[in-house]
Amino acid sequence: MKRMILAAVLVTGFSVAAFAGKFVAEGKSFTPLGDYRIELADNQLPMNGEDCKTYSVSYENSPMKVTIVVCKEKTCKRYLVISEKLSVQYVCNSNYFGVKKLGKEFAKDGLVTSDEGLNRSEYFHQKVITPGGRGDLEATRLIAAYFPMLLSNPGEVTALK
Repeated sequence: MKRMILAAVLVTGFSVAAFAGKFVAEGKSFTPLGDYRIELADNQLPMNGEDCKTYSVSYENSPMKVTIVVCKEKTCKRYLVISEKLSVQYVCNSNYFGVKKLGKEFAKDGLVTSDEGLNRSEYFHQKVITPGGRGDLEATRLIAAYFPMLLSNPGEVTALK
């Protein structure tokens, strides 16, 4: 009987640990969208012929889901940020980490940066957020905190309580 109880406890512990492995980080966005939660997505998205690591970001006060696709390139890392309201990219190289509009190379996949959904003054403030050389965890946390400020009308994606 003791072995059965011990086995049940072990199975339960391993099951809980397996589901908890998806959680990556959480923090404050200091925007009306509230606190963010970052999880590692189960499926990787192919970009430019490679499978790229994918994260999912959710916000406390919004039903909006944000997907961050991390693509490694020769001289930098590219973080594609995709949501139903706005899509942009953050670029990290040895000099800086900052936001850029999506280029023509992503238009074939249907990804473009909409000027109507973009807060232009905040876009120029985020051109250089910090010096480069950031790891994926720190970069995704910065994106989760700064991305909501790029939305031209964050009230559209904020849920009323």
